[in-house]
Amino acid sequence: MAPAEGPRPPLHADSIAVGHGYDPADAWGAAKPPIVLASTYVYSSARAAKELHQAFFDGPAKAPAGGPIARGFIYSRLGHPNLSMVEARMAALDRAEAAAGFNSGMAAISTLAWAFLRPGQSVVHGRPIYSGSDNLLNTVLADFGIHAEGVAEACEEAAIRSASEAALAKGPLGLFMLESPANPTASITDIALVRRIADEIGARQGRRPLISVDNTFLGPLLQNPMEHGADLCVTSLTKYCGGHSDLLAGSVSGAADLIGRLQSLRVVLGNQMEPFTAWLTLRSLESLAVRTRRACSNAAEVASFLRGHPKVEAVTYLGFLEPGSPARAVYDRQCQGAGSTFSFDLRGGEAEAFRLLDQLQLMKLAVSLGGSETLICHPATTTHYNVPPERRAAGGIRDGTLRLSVGLEHPDDLIADLARGLDAV
Repeated sequence: MAPAEGPRPPLHADSIAVGHGYDPADAWGAAKPPIVLASTYVYSSARAAKELHQAFFDGPAKAPAGGPIARGFIYSRLGHPNLSMVEARMAALDRAEAAAGFNSGMAAISTLAWAFLRPGQSVVHGRPIYSGSDNLLNTVLADFGIHAEGVAEACEEAAIRSASEAALAKGPLGLFMLESPANPTASITDIALVRRIADEIGARQGRRPLISVDNTFLGPLLQNPMEHGADLCVTSLTKYCGGHSDLLAGSVSGAADLIGRLQSLRVVLGNQMEPFTAWLTLRSLESLAVRTRRACSNAAEVASFLRGHPKVEAVTYLGFLEPGSPARAVYDRQCQGAGSTFSFDLRGGEAEAFRLLDQLQLMKLAVSLGGSETLICHPATTTHYNVPPERRAAGGIRDGTLRLSVGLEHPDDLIADLARGLDAV
Protein backbone atom coordinates (compact mmCIF):
# COMPACT_ATOMS: atom_id res chain seq x y z
CA MET A 1 0.00 0.00 0.00
CA ALA A 2 1.34 3.41 -0.95
CA PRO A 3 1.90 5.97 1.83
CA ALA A 4 -1.02 8.27 2.52
CA GLU A 5 -0.91 11.52 0.59
CA GLY A 6 -1.34 14.98 2.01
CA PRO A 7 0.59 17.05 4.54
CA ARG A 8 2.04 15.23 7.52
CA PRO A 9 1.13 16.65 10.92
CA PRO A 10 3.98 18.33 12.82
CA LEU A 11 6.24 15.88 14.61
CA HIS A 12 7.18 15.96 18.27
CA ALA A 13 10.82 16.66 19.07
CA ASP A 14 11.25 13.02 20.19
CA SER A 15 10.42 11.91 16.64
CA ILE A 16 12.51 14.60 14.95
CA ALA A 17 15.55 13.46 16.93
CA VAL A 18 15.26 9.92 15.59
CA GLY A 19 15.28 10.38 11.83
CA HIS A 20 14.96 13.95 10.58
CA GLY A 21 17.42 14.91 7.85
CA TYR A 22 18.02 11.41 6.47
CA ASP A 23 16.30 9.82 3.47
CA PRO A 24 17.07 6.09 3.00
CA ALA A 25 16.71 6.63 -0.74
CA ASP A 26 20.01 8.51 -0.61
CA ALA A 27 21.85 5.40 0.65
CA TRP A 28 20.51 2.39 -1.23
CA GLY A 29 17.60 2.09 1.19
CA ALA A 30 19.77 1.64 4.28
CA ALA A 31 17.64 2.13 7.40
CA LYS A 32 20.46 4.09 9.02
CA PRO A 33 22.76 6.65 7.42
CA PRO A 34 26.19 5.44 6.34
CA ILE A 35 29.42 7.19 7.28
CA VAL A 36 30.52 9.01 4.14
CA LEU A 37 34.32 9.02 4.37
CA ALA A 38 35.39 11.14 1.43
CA SER A 39 37.52 14.24 1.30
CA THR A 40 36.37 15.24 -2.18
CA TYR A 41 33.39 14.61 -4.46
CA VAL A 42 33.28 13.82 -8.18
CA TYR A 43 31.37 16.16 -10.48
CA SER A 44 29.07 14.80 -13.16
CA SER A 45 30.33 17.36 -15.68
CA ALA A 46 32.38 20.52 -15.98
CA ARG A 47 29.18 22.55 -16.08
CA ALA A 48 27.96 20.85 -12.90
CA ALA A 49 31.26 21.68 -11.20
CA LYS A 50 30.92 25.34 -12.10
CA GLU A 51 27.34 25.51 -10.92
CA LEU A 52 28.10 23.76 -7.63
CA HIS A 53 30.83 26.30 -6.87
CA GLN A 54 28.62 29.14 -8.04
CA ALA A 55 25.82 27.99 -5.76
CA PHE A 56 28.11 27.50 -2.77
CA PHE A 57 30.04 30.76 -2.96
CA ASP A 58 27.47 33.10 -4.53
CA GLY A 59 24.29 31.50 -3.19
CA PRO A 60 21.79 29.27 -5.01
CA ALA A 61 19.83 32.32 -6.19
CA LYS A 62 22.76 33.36 -8.39
CA ALA A 63 23.31 29.94 -9.95
CA PRO A 64 21.84 29.26 -13.41
CA ALA A 65 18.26 28.03 -13.30
CA GLY A 66 17.83 24.31 -13.84
CA GLY A 67 21.43 23.45 -13.03
CA PRO A 68 22.33 20.20 -11.24
CA ILE A 69 23.02 21.80 -7.87
CA ALA A 70 20.17 20.56 -5.68
CA ARG A 71 22.15 17.79 -3.95
CA GLY A 72 25.85 18.18 -4.44
CA PHE A 73 29.05 18.33 -2.41
CA ILE A 74 32.44 19.69 -3.35
CA TYR A 75 35.00 19.10 -0.60
CA SER A 76 34.42 17.96 2.97
CA ARG A 77 35.76 21.17 4.51
CA LEU A 78 32.89 22.93 2.75
CA GLY A 79 30.30 20.33 3.72
CA HIS A 80 29.51 16.64 3.55
CA PRO A 81 26.44 14.40 3.80
CA ASN A 82 26.78 13.45 7.47
CA LEU A 83 27.24 17.09 8.46
CA SER A 84 24.21 18.14 6.43
CA MET A 85 22.10 15.54 8.26
CA VAL A 86 23.20 16.82 11.67
CA GLU A 87 22.55 20.42 10.65
CA ALA A 88 19.07 19.60 9.35
CA ARG A 89 18.21 17.72 12.53
CA MET A 90 19.53 20.38 14.91
CA ALA A 91 17.74 23.15 13.01
CA ALA A 92 14.48 21.22 13.31
CA LEU A 93 15.01 20.49 17.01
CA ASP A 94 15.90 24.12 17.75
CA ARG A 95 12.96 25.32 15.61
CA ALA A 96 15.30 27.35 13.44
CA GLU A 97 15.73 27.93 9.73
CA ALA A 98 19.24 26.51 9.61
CA ALA A 99 22.14 25.21 11.68
CA ALA A 100 25.92 24.99 11.39
CA GLY A 101 27.93 22.11 12.84
CA PHE A 102 31.43 22.40 14.27
CA ASN A 103 34.14 20.13 15.64
CA SER A 104 33.56 21.27 19.24
CA GLY A 105 31.34 23.53 21.29
CA MET A 106 34.13 26.08 21.62
CA ALA A 107 34.64 26.03 17.85
CA ALA A 108 30.98 26.99 17.50
CA ILE A 109 31.24 29.76 20.11
CA SER A 110 34.52 31.14 18.75
CA THR A 111 33.26 31.19 15.17
CA LEU A 112 30.13 33.00 16.32
CA ALA A 113 32.24 35.64 18.06
CA TRP A 114 34.53 36.14 15.05
CA ALA A 115 31.53 36.39 12.73
CA PHE A 116 29.50 38.94 14.66
CA LEU A 117 31.92 41.07 16.70
CA ARG A 118 34.34 43.71 15.46
CA PRO A 119 37.16 45.71 17.10
CA GLY A 120 35.78 48.63 19.06
CA GLN A 121 32.51 46.88 19.87
CA SER A 122 31.40 45.51 23.23
CA VAL A 123 29.70 42.30 24.31
CA VAL A 124 27.59 41.48 27.37
CA HIS A 125 27.90 37.96 28.75
CA GLY A 126 26.30 36.11 31.60
CA ARG A 127 28.18 35.36 34.80
CA PRO A 128 29.23 32.71 35.46
CA ILE A 129 30.04 31.44 32.02
CA TYR A 130 31.99 28.42 30.82
CA SER A 131 35.71 29.02 31.29
CA GLY A 132 36.51 28.59 27.60
CA SER A 133 33.97 31.27 26.75
CA ASP A 134 35.25 33.44 29.60
CA ASN A 135 38.79 33.21 28.24
CA LEU A 136 37.61 33.98 24.71
CA LEU A 137 35.62 37.04 25.78
CA ASN A 138 37.86 38.50 28.46
CA THR A 139 41.32 37.64 27.10
CA VAL A 140 41.39 36.69 23.42
CA LEU A 141 38.83 39.19 22.15
CA ALA A 142 40.19 41.87 24.47
CA ASP A 143 43.44 41.69 22.49
CA PHE A 144 41.39 42.62 19.42
CA GLY A 145 39.84 45.67 21.06
CA ILE A 146 36.52 44.10 22.02
CA HIS A 147 35.24 44.90 25.51
CA ALA A 148 33.35 42.31 27.57
CA GLU A 149 30.96 43.11 30.41
CA GLY A 150 29.47 40.44 32.68
CA VAL A 151 26.06 40.32 34.37
CA ALA A 152 25.33 37.91 37.20
CA GLU A 153 21.66 38.61 37.90
CA ALA A 154 20.35 37.88 34.43
CA CYS A 155 16.70 37.73 35.50
CA GLU A 156 16.86 41.23 36.98
CA GLU A 157 16.10 44.10 34.60
CA ALA A 158 18.21 46.61 36.52
CA ALA A 159 21.26 44.34 36.41
CA ILE A 160 20.98 43.70 32.67
CA ARG A 161 20.49 47.39 31.95
CA SER A 162 23.46 48.32 34.13
CA ALA A 163 25.74 45.85 32.35
CA SER A 164 24.47 47.03 28.98
CA GLU A 165 25.19 50.67 29.79
CA ALA A 166 28.67 49.78 31.04
CA ALA A 167 29.31 47.94 27.78
CA LEU A 168 27.94 50.78 25.66
CA ALA A 169 30.29 53.18 27.40
CA LYS A 170 33.16 51.17 25.89
CA GLY A 171 31.74 50.89 22.37
CA PRO A 172 28.70 49.85 20.33
CA LEU A 173 27.07 46.74 21.76
CA GLY A 174 27.41 44.00 19.17
CA LEU A 175 26.28 40.89 21.02
CA PHE A 176 24.66 39.46 24.11
CA MET A 177 26.46 36.12 24.59
CA LEU A 178 24.51 34.22 27.23
CA GLU A 179 24.33 30.79 28.84
CA SER A 180 21.00 29.70 30.21
CA PRO A 181 21.33 27.75 32.39
CA ALA A 182 24.86 28.90 33.18
CA ASN A 183 27.87 26.67 33.75
CA PRO A 184 28.32 25.53 36.51
CA THR A 185 25.65 27.09 38.73
CA ALA A 186 22.61 26.54 36.46
CA SER A 187 21.49 30.15 36.94
CA ILE A 188 19.09 31.22 34.20
CA THR A 189 18.62 34.27 32.01
CA ASP A 190 15.37 35.98 31.09
CA ILE A 191 15.80 35.79 27.33
CA ALA A 192 12.65 37.77 26.54
CA LEU A 193 13.80 40.58 28.84
CA VAL A 194 17.21 40.66 27.16
CA ARG A 195 15.50 40.84 23.78
CA ARG A 196 13.39 43.80 24.89
CA ILE A 197 16.50 45.63 26.10
CA ALA A 198 18.38 44.71 22.91
CA ASP A 199 15.56 46.18 20.82
CA GLU A 200 15.81 49.45 22.76
CA ILE A 201 19.59 49.53 22.30
CA GLY A 202 19.13 48.89 18.59
CA ALA A 203 16.88 51.93 18.32
CA ARG A 204 19.58 54.03 20.03
CA GLN A 205 22.64 52.85 18.15
CA GLY A 206 21.08 52.01 14.79
CA ARG A 207 21.66 48.26 14.95
CA ARG A 208 20.20 45.78 17.39
CA PRO A 209 22.81 43.65 19.15
CA LEU A 210 22.38 39.98 18.38
CA ILE A 211 21.48 37.56 21.17
CA SER A 212 23.11 34.14 21.37
CA VAL A 213 22.12 31.65 24.06
CA ASP A 214 24.17 28.59 24.94
CA ASN A 215 21.51 25.94 25.53
CA THR A 216 23.89 23.09 26.42
CA PHE A 217 22.65 22.47 29.98
CA LEU A 218 19.05 21.82 28.88
CA GLY A 219 19.25 21.03 25.19
CA PRO A 220 16.53 21.28 22.55
CA LEU A 221 13.99 19.10 24.36
CA LEU A 222 13.84 21.25 27.49
CA GLN A 223 14.32 24.78 26.12
CA ASN A 224 14.08 26.59 22.79
CA PRO A 225 15.81 29.98 23.21
CA MET A 226 14.70 31.37 19.86
CA GLU A 227 11.07 31.09 20.88
CA HIS A 228 11.85 33.69 23.56
CA GLY A 229 13.80 36.17 21.45
CA ALA A 230 17.28 34.75 20.90
CA ASP A 231 18.79 35.05 17.43
CA LEU A 232 21.18 32.13 17.79
CA CYS A 233 21.08 28.93 19.83
CA VAL A 234 24.45 27.36 20.67
CA THR A 235 24.75 23.74 21.77
CA SER A 236 27.81 21.78 22.77
CA LEU A 237 26.78 18.51 21.12
CA THR A 238 29.54 16.87 23.15
CA LYS A 239 27.22 16.96 26.14
CA TYR A 240 23.58 15.77 26.23
CA CYS A 241 23.05 15.50 22.48
CA GLY A 242 26.15 13.32 22.13
CA GLY A 243 25.35 11.78 25.46
CA HIS A 244 28.05 9.11 25.71
CA SER A 245 31.26 11.07 26.41
CA ASP A 246 32.77 9.80 23.16
CA LEU A 247 32.67 12.76 20.77
CA LEU A 248 33.44 16.48 20.49
CA ALA A 249 31.03 18.60 18.46
CA GLY A 250 29.01 21.81 18.55
CA SER A 251 26.23 23.53 16.66
CA VAL A 252 24.65 26.94 16.19
CA SER A 253 21.06 27.31 14.99
CA GLY A 254 19.31 30.43 13.78
CA ALA A 255 18.07 32.37 10.77
CA ALA A 256 19.48 31.21 7.45
CA ASP A 257 21.35 34.46 6.76
CA LEU A 258 23.12 34.39 10.13
CA ILE A 259 24.00 30.71 9.82
CA GLY A 260 25.29 31.33 6.31
CA ARG A 261 27.83 33.76 7.73
CA LEU A 262 29.00 31.13 10.21
CA GLN A 263 29.27 28.48 7.50
CA SER A 264 31.28 30.83 5.28
CA LEU A 265 33.71 31.59 8.10
CA ARG A 266 33.92 27.88 8.93
CA VAL A 267 35.24 27.24 5.42
CA VAL A 268 38.37 29.32 6.08
CA LEU A 269 38.77 28.31 9.73
CA GLY A 270 38.47 24.61 8.88
CA ASN A 271 36.62 23.76 12.09
CA GLN A 272 33.76 21.77 10.58
CA MET A 273 32.51 18.53 12.14
CA GLU A 274 34.09 15.49 10.49
CA PRO A 275 31.99 12.59 9.12
CA PHE A 276 32.43 10.00 11.86
CA THR A 277 31.66 12.53 14.59
CA ALA A 278 28.58 13.65 12.67
CA TRP A 279 27.46 10.03 12.33
CA LEU A 280 27.97 9.45 16.07
CA THR A 281 25.94 12.57 16.79
CA LEU A 282 23.07 11.34 14.63
CA ARG A 283 23.16 8.00 16.45
CA SER A 284 23.14 9.72 19.83
CA LEU A 285 20.31 12.11 19.03
CA GLU A 286 18.02 9.11 18.49
CA SER A 287 18.07 8.32 22.21
CA LEU A 288 18.11 11.93 23.46
CA ALA A 289 14.50 11.95 24.65
CA VAL A 290 14.83 8.69 26.60
CA ARG A 291 18.13 9.73 28.16
CA THR A 292 16.82 13.18 29.04
CA ARG A 293 13.81 11.81 30.87
CA ARG A 294 15.87 9.30 32.86
CA ALA A 295 18.60 11.78 33.76
CA CYS A 296 16.07 14.41 34.84
CA SER A 297 14.24 11.91 37.03
CA ASN A 298 17.49 10.83 38.65
CA ALA A 299 18.60 14.43 39.17
CA ALA A 300 15.40 15.31 41.02
CA GLU A 301 16.02 12.51 43.53
CA VAL A 302 19.72 13.24 43.95
CA ALA A 303 19.10 16.98 44.38
CA SER A 304 16.45 16.31 47.02
CA PHE A 305 18.91 14.17 48.95
CA LEU A 306 21.57 16.87 48.82
CA ARG A 307 19.18 19.64 49.86
CA GLY A 308 18.30 17.73 52.99
CA HIS A 309 21.88 16.94 54.02
CA PRO A 310 23.33 18.99 56.90
CA LYS A 311 26.77 19.24 55.27
CA VAL A 312 25.36 20.84 52.12
CA GLU A 313 24.84 24.59 52.25
CA ALA A 314 23.06 25.18 48.92
CA VAL A 315 21.86 23.33 45.83
CA THR A 316 21.31 25.19 42.53
CA TYR A 317 18.95 22.61 41.00
CA LEU A 318 16.39 24.53 38.91
CA GLY A 319 13.48 22.62 40.39
CA PHE A 320 14.22 24.31 43.72
CA LEU A 321 13.79 27.90 42.50
CA GLU A 322 11.71 29.85 45.00
CA PRO A 323 8.04 30.15 43.98
CA GLY A 324 7.21 33.78 43.25
CA SER A 325 10.83 34.74 42.57
CA PRO A 326 11.82 36.36 39.25
CA ALA A 327 13.97 33.36 38.38
CA ARG A 328 11.09 30.95 39.03
CA ALA A 329 8.79 32.96 36.80
CA VAL A 330 11.38 32.85 34.01
CA TYR A 331 11.91 29.12 34.50
CA ASP A 332 8.19 28.37 34.33
CA ARG A 333 7.84 30.42 31.14
CA GLN A 334 11.04 29.40 29.40
CA CYS A 335 11.90 25.82 30.35
CA GLN A 336 10.21 22.45 30.01
CA GLY A 337 12.29 20.76 32.68
CA ALA A 338 15.03 21.27 35.24
CA GLY A 339 17.74 19.28 33.49
CA SER A 340 20.25 17.11 35.30
CA THR A 341 23.36 19.26 35.77
CA PHE A 342 23.63 21.62 38.72
CA SER A 343 26.03 22.60 41.46
CA PHE A 344 25.97 22.32 45.23
CA ASP A 345 28.00 24.08 47.91
CA LEU A 346 29.49 22.18 50.81
CA ARG A 347 29.87 23.70 54.23
CA GLY A 348 33.59 24.20 54.05
CA GLY A 349 36.02 24.72 51.21
CA GLU A 350 38.48 22.95 48.96
CA ALA A 351 39.65 20.46 51.58
CA GLU A 352 36.11 19.30 52.31
CA ALA A 353 35.29 19.08 48.61
CA PHE A 354 38.38 16.99 47.91
CA ARG A 355 37.56 14.61 50.76
CA LEU A 356 34.12 14.01 49.30
CA LEU A 357 35.43 13.52 45.77
CA ASP A 358 38.12 11.05 46.80
CA GLN A 359 35.57 8.78 48.51
CA LEU A 360 33.30 8.35 45.50
CA GLN A 361 33.20 4.90 43.91
CA LEU A 362 30.42 5.09 41.32
CA MET A 363 30.48 8.68 40.13
CA LYS A 364 33.35 9.65 37.85
CA LEU A 365 35.60 12.54 38.85
CA ALA A 366 35.91 14.28 35.49
CA VAL A 367 35.05 17.45 33.63
CA SER A 368 32.28 17.60 31.00
CA LEU A 369 28.63 16.74 31.50
CA GLY A 370 25.60 15.19 29.85
CA GLY A 371 27.01 11.69 29.46
CA SER A 372 25.28 8.45 30.38
CA GLU A 373 27.57 8.21 33.41
CA THR A 374 27.36 10.59 36.37
CA LEU A 375 30.23 13.08 36.41
CA ILE A 376 31.31 15.36 39.23
CA CYS A 377 34.07 17.95 39.48
CA HIS A 378 35.38 20.84 41.56
CA PRO A 379 35.02 23.85 39.22
CA ALA A 380 37.43 26.17 41.03
CA THR A 381 40.33 23.78 40.41
CA THR A 382 39.22 22.21 37.11
CA THR A 383 36.72 23.68 34.63
CA HIS A 384 37.06 27.26 35.89
CA TYR A 385 40.63 27.12 37.18
CA ASN A 386 41.84 29.69 34.63
CA VAL A 387 39.04 32.14 35.48
CA PRO A 388 40.39 34.81 37.88
CA PRO A 389 39.20 34.23 41.46
CA GLU A 390 37.26 37.49 41.59
CA ARG A 391 35.26 36.54 38.47
CA ARG A 392 34.66 33.06 39.86
CA ALA A 393 33.35 34.52 43.10
CA ALA A 394 31.15 37.03 41.26
CA GLY A 395 29.55 34.13 39.42
CA GLY A 396 28.87 32.11 42.56
CA ILE A 397 31.74 29.62 42.21
CA ARG A 398 33.23 29.03 45.66
CA ASP A 399 35.93 26.74 47.01
CA GLY A 400 33.21 24.43 48.30
CA THR A 401 31.25 24.33 45.03
CA LEU A 402 30.90 21.01 43.21
CA ARG A 403 29.29 20.53 39.80
CA LEU A 404 27.25 17.39 39.34
CA SER A 405 26.01 15.96 36.04
CA VAL A 406 23.58 13.20 36.94
CA GLY A 407 23.58 10.26 34.56
CA LEU A 408 21.53 7.14 33.97
CA GLU A 409 22.56 4.90 36.88
CA HIS A 410 20.03 3.86 39.52
CA PRO A 411 19.31 6.89 41.73
CA ASP A 412 19.64 4.86 44.93
CA ASP A 413 23.21 3.94 43.98
CA LEU A 414 24.07 7.55 43.21
CA ILE A 415 22.65 8.73 46.53
CA ALA A 416 24.56 6.01 48.39
CA ASP A 417 27.77 7.11 46.67
CA LEU A 418 27.22 10.74 47.66
CA ALA A 419 26.33 9.74 51.20
CA ARG A 420 29.64 7.90 51.46
CA GLY A 421 31.49 10.96 50.23
CA LEU A 422 29.64 13.29 52.59
CA ASP A 423 30.45 11.03 55.53
CA ALA A 424 34.11 11.84 54.90
CA VAL A 425 33.54 15.60 55.10
